[in-house]
Amino acid sequence: MVTRLILERCEDWLELGSYRDSRLLHSDKSDRIMVCPSHLGQGYFQQIELNEDLTLEIFDYTLSRDIVIEAASVGNPLKFEFQLSGADAGYSRFSPNFGLKQLWIERSRHREMRAAIVFKPPILMTYFQKFMSHLPPHIYCLAERVIKFLYQYQNGYTISSTAEMLDRVLHNAIAPNAYQTFEQILIDDVYSQIPVLDCVARNPITPAMKQVIEQILSCPYQGANRRAYLEQKALKLVTLYLETMLQPHLDKFDLSSIYQAETILPNQSTNPPTIEMLARQIGTNRSKLNQGFHQVYGVTPYGYLRRCRMRQARRLLLISDLSVEEVALTVGYRSRSRFATAFRQDFGINPKAFQIQAWQCA
Repeated sequence: MVTRLILERCEDWLELGSYRDSRLLHSDKSDRIMVCPSHLGQGYFQQIELNEDLTLEIFDYTLSRDIVIEAASVGNPLKFEFQLSGADAGYSRFSPNFGLKQLWIERSRHREMRAAIVFKPPILMTYFQKFMSHLPPHIYCLAERVIKFLYQYQNGYTISSTAEMLDRVLHNAIAPNAYQTFEQILIDDVYSQIPVLDCVARNPITPAMKQVIEQILSCPYQGANRRAYLEQKALKLVTLYLETMLQPHLDKFDLSSIYQAETILPNQSTNPPTIEMLARQIGTNRSKLNQGFHQVYGVTPYGYLRRCRMRQARRLLLISDLSVEEVALTVGYRSRSRFATAFRQDFGINPKAFQIQAWQCA
């Protein structure tokens, strides 16, 4: 059973809780505590204000039913998320909010536990630029294109300074696109580049990061000392995340070959080359291609291709009137059942059920 929730804020599906809740690892009366409604599952959401522009969030819940959440975007926080259990356990993610509507699925029967470091203005811009500075040159250019498009969508024109456009996009607290998703506003050429940005924004939680997360979860202090301690650990955790983004140890030719392979796969998604053919096409061998691709993007070439296909499928199900069978064929699947299995593994819901929910949300 799937429950659909239409919300003003992402956390509005939760109910007010108490800082005395015995499930909390540590708490203070200044914390904002929300709990999962009993008809949806169990667990909590803890928000700890460290200062006016920095917040620590801790989530720990298990749902008894799948829910589809649609939430209009109010404010544009920047999050660094660290998934401790659940579908993406062991990975961290850079998660900006550009004032776009959020539409996602929360899966049942899986414990979701994660910590998030949330930046708000004025420090938000500093950490967004730090993330950008760690991107490889060609991916930096892709990020610039997305920022330019969003700015133009909001204002009807562009300016020469990427930093100024980013600042305006991030500080537009209630954007004109607050009730539309990425899938609805981005043109095909820009949207097709989102999977590579997803890959570079998703990084493994390293042993050093895990140690800091454990220190955050077991904080022994109270009051002002607690906030100071958690702020120090939160900023350290983000620094460690940014360090994982440093470019892999590949020579210039091998790195260029991997970047070339990444551009080929989405363009041939309906009839992709074999690994051997792709390796020959870029002038390398199968082993170097697989290892290099995983170093740069964290997935195999075909893992990346699948992400591209699933991103495109999600968009088509959301904005087009194509049937599930037609969407499957469009993204390169001849079998509806194989497509449905892949979609369900990525998004936790059957494509037909997602399409129905998405149309209802629209």
